Amino acid sequence: MDDPTPGGAVPAPETPSDDQAAASLRALVEQAAADLAAREARTEALARYKPARRIVVVKTAESLEPAGRAWRLGVLLLGTDGRVFETGRITRAVTPTRSQHLSAQVEQRKAERRAAVRGHFAEGEVVNYAYEPVDLSTAALQGGEQRLLVRGGHALVRWGTATGEVRDLAAYLADRAELL
Repeated sequence: MDDPTPGGAVPAPETPSDDQAAASLRALVEQAAADLAAREARTEALARYKPARRIVVVKTAESLEPAGRAWRLGVLLLGTDGRVFETGRITRAVTPTRSQHLSAQVEQRKAERRAAVRGHFAEGEVVNYAYEPVDLSTAALQGGEQRLLVRGGHALVRWGTATGEVRDLAAYLADRAELL
């Protein structure tokens, strides 16, 4: 019997390359979007912040403009169009009560709710804004600067702030999608 490796060593199992892992990651995202759409899972609104402006003598108020729909999957927003975003800020479209001069944070949250109402979102609707798009190119996924990454041929998601808080993306998406 001829041994294919010199010295009789057992060949190491092949690990997927980062290119293959990036392609697998993109396929996982597409599959998750298709599955959630097929189940008609609950989506949330995406919005862009529109600052207040002065037009001659008229001042417009800040608002949140509709920018699409997405499924909230923990630290990720998966757009119904297949794009992926890192979560940003979240508010609810609720007409706030009059200002009571409470803490600056309370007043800021009221202003955010008011901006969502001005954006013509339905009363009580959850609105996501200030989110960041995730670059799904292999180079960006290898860089490790965003929530989705590939490392050692595996598609991962950084779910926490510490460098070690990463998890297999397939398992993460399955767990999060199950909650919708």
